[in-house]
Amino acid sequence: MSKVFLNYDQQIEKLKKEKNLLIEDEIYAKEILRQTSYYSLIGGYKDIFKNPTTKKYKDGTRFEDIVELYYFDESLRQLFLRYLIKVENEIKSQVSYYFTEKNGESQNAYLDRTKYNYIGKKNQRDIDRLIKILEGYVIKPTDYHYINHSQKKYGNVPLWVLTNALTFGNISKMYMLLPQDIQSKVSRNYQCINERQMISILTVLVKFRNVCAHGERLFTYRTADSIPDLPIHVKLNIPQKGVQYVNGKNDLFSVVIALKYMLSDYWYKSFIKELKSLIEKYLKKHDSISEQELYERMGFPENWKKITRYRKQ
Repeated sequence: MSKVFLNYDQQIEKLKKEKNLLIEDEIYAKEILRQTSYYSLIGGYKDIFKNPTTKKYKDGTRFEDIVELYYFDESLRQLFLRYLIKVENEIKSQVSYYFTEKNGESQNAYLDRTKYNYIGKKNQRDIDRLIKILEGYVIKPTDYHYINHSQKKYGNVPLWVLTNALTFGNISKMYMLLPQDIQSKVSRNYQCINERQMISILTVLVKFRNVCAHGERLFTYRTADSIPDLPIHVKLNIPQKGVQYVNGKNDLFSVVIALKYMLSDYWYKSFIKELKSLIEKYLKKHDSISEQELYERMGFPENWKKITRYRKQ
């Protein structure tokens, strides 16, 4: 049976009487539900506060506890997105540079399937699909004035112009489909990362970047894909279940590890400093979630703060 519509007053009444949630200020609760929606707030952040047996909130859980976790996650998204965009912009710059260095600045080059690794049915399908996306930007007028200007004035949109409009997913897919020589030139800009590892890392980062950009729940997010096993996994002595590392493969901590390899040392230290401050501020202010439980939900090992002590290799 599908769920029925409830107005704000009914939503609050349900949370109080059926779900054992403490709501002292109903005017405040109604305003928060109006701003965020019941589904995004309650549906997205209730699990950590619920008794798994009764399916109700643990005794003493306040509406504010859920709201504060929601805002903590929002701050996490803003932080991670800011540094993921740095990676995105750098990848765009390098892919366009090395592709153009080899193939020239004509748009016909990146619209030519022979300039990619056009071997195997899957690659062929993906390349054909990518070229259709790229054609959509350069064949007809777009919302991007710089693309329209380049096409109108020169009859050509070089890749270094086009990449500004491409998504992280677009440019990552392009990297994955390029010949190995170009992939290698890009990956050599990142210490201890080869082209195959780069593909795995980009696949995971694109998914987390989309979660951040679309306002989805981040702190417990897991991907079906994983980053490769890296020296940092060993140096942090992350436990294994069989041959699989328990943390840092497809969880939020995998992004923390990946950024260590994808950002400069300066920007990475800045990122970790902000991340530590954000987590410490939340834990100091709120006692509804323990440090250990928060780390477990995020996929962080207890010694995660030591990550800046170790070299990448």
